[in-house]
Parts: sequence; C-alpha cells; structure tokens
Amino acid sequence: QVQLVESGGGLVQAGGSLRLSCVVSRRIFTINVMGWYRQAPGKQRELVATITKGSTTNYSDSVKGRFTISRDNAKNTMYLQMNSLKPEDTAVYYCNARPTLEPDYWGQGTQVTVSS
Repeated sequence: QVQLVESGGGLVQAGGSLRLSCVVSRRIFTINVMGWYRQAPGKQRELVATITKGSTTNYSDSVKGRFTISRDNAKNTMYLQMNSLKPEDTAVYYCNARPTLEPDYWGQGTQVTVSS
C-alpha cells in the first residue's frame, strides 16, 4: 500500500502561481512513475504531468512551459510548480503513484481555483 497526501491548492488570480506537494508513504525512488492529474467539473480526469524514477518528465500540451513537475527523494515528496495560471486550470488535482507490478495509487485531491 502507498498513501499519498496532496497539499498546496487554493484560490489564485489568473497569472498567479501555486506549488502543489504530494507526500508519499513509501520511498519514492522505488516508484517507477509518479504524476499529477486533474479533473474539472463535468470533465474526465486528465494527465497533467509525469516524472519517472530517472527524472524523465512529460507534460500535457496545455501546461507545457507553465508547469514543472519535480521530486525530492530525500523528502519522499513530489511537487507541481504551476505558473501563469489560467481559469481553465481550475480543477481538483490528484497525485498518482505507479509502482512496478502494483495497481495505481491516488491521493484524495486538492482543489485549485483560478479566478479571472
């Protein structure tokens, strides 16, 4: 089992920044892929960004150049730095862990609201 706890969401004006954190109950250097997903009201959950054990990153086109995913193995924490936020970034953001040969694990989500 892996527990994931997100924090850092909130209300911000368009153009502002937020940093999300995801604290993981397992040593994250053992987890093959971790990522951030989001779900807006009435929409399906979508990929935001992923980072591999080797720190290879991948971003959705909608956030590329504005968001940065990172991981601190010493703190067992993954981050999502979000800059130049837009109203369309409003969603619940979820932390995801994908260990090898195990099911996906999800956090409880943190709300991000961007006002225009």
